[in-house]
Amino acid sequence: MDGLLVVNAGSSSVKFQVFSGGASGGPARKLKGQMDGIGARPRLRVSGANGKGIVDRELSAGEVPDVPAALHAAAAWLREEQDIRPTAIGHRVVHGGPDFDGPVRVDDDVLSRLERYVPLAPLHQPHNLAPIRSVLERFPDLPQVACFDTAFHRGHAPIVDHYAIPERLYTEGVRRYGFHGLSYEYIAGRLPEVAPAIASGRVIVAHLGSGASMCALADGRSIESTMGFTALDGLPMGTRPGQIDPGVLLYLMEQKDMNAAALADFCYRECGLKGLSGISNDVRTLEASADPRAKLALHYFCYRVALHAGLLAAALEGLDGFVFTAGIGENSAGLRARIAGRLGWLGAALDPAANAAHATRISRPDSRLALYVIPTDEELMIARHTLALLKLQECSPA
Repeated sequence: MDGLLVVNAGSSSVKFQVFSGGASGGPARKLKGQMDGIGARPRLRVSGANGKGIVDRELSAGEVPDVPAALHAAAAWLREEQDIRPTAIGHRVVHGGPDFDGPVRVDDDVLSRLERYVPLAPLHQPHNLAPIRSVLERFPDLPQVACFDTAFHRGHAPIVDHYAIPERLYTEGVRRYGFHGLSYEYIAGRLPEVAPAIASGRVIVAHLGSGASMCALADGRSIESTMGFTALDGLPMGTRPGQIDPGVLLYLMEQKDMNAAALADFCYRECGLKGLSGISNDVRTLEASADPRAKLALHYFCYRVALHAGLLAAALEGLDGFVFTAGIGENSAGLRARIAGRLGWLGAALDPAANAAHATRISRPDSRLALYVIPTDEELMIARHTLALLKLQECSPA
């Protein structure tokens, strides 16, 4: 059976999904899987479209030492045990830089250009590109499409994209990009169906997970984001600090003798909820803890989300709706309640029962600000983009 393979590769895990090849109703999900524990205790887990488990298998570290090996092991399982042979692969790539404002079919030249952005997203970009490179080497004729987290934000006005630095640096690509664009694009597409009253209005979407950001939508278009040049800016995250005075980094360089590599490790792996709490980067662990440091970390997170909501509301010149999405936004009723409580000045009135039940609309009927919980689906967006690009190229004249 043929199918479209969608890959979201991280440092120690590879998430993948298989979609049908795009009938009139669009791509349909067939399988959803993950290979985690790469290089240590690899484990392959796959479920069907109905969520029922198909396989849960442990492998040896020698069999799956790295991300490319994980993808090959997953592809071998799909081929040998499910008789699925991908006809194309769509990949999530975090940073498209100034060159790429939409999905692109990857060849050696495109891959080389994307590798230039590794320093801008060191936690993600190398792992996003590793399976692409491996497939190009082994199966050069298999179509691969890169879909970018930055692309959805590329329509920002110059006043939004610029930093107050010399223009020559902007020309080189030092500008505000924004991330989580595949998630925001999916939510923008869902709003007309889920919340038609606000779909064409002014909406803040809060993508709250281990990586966290917020986006201001006007008529379904991104006009501002909390993330900038890299995925470090804006909200505090699991292990990233979010907004920080550059003077702090200068202090660490001058007074703590930290070089660029040490600073990168500090900013990407030691800060955020993990750094504040000294306990964990996992919100579930922090919510279950009675430690005052855990309480401070969660309080800080909610405070900063509300603070940035004010910033984005100013960019929108008003606000009609607020959407929670991603792992924390979709699953933590407690943090949603705390954040909504800080949005009262914008007209938010939470319905506690609806929130506890994880309903789609969690604001009271009389709330001036509509509050929603909408699960995101970045993989479906990748599937749609991949199929659309390949179909367009097939139809294009030679």
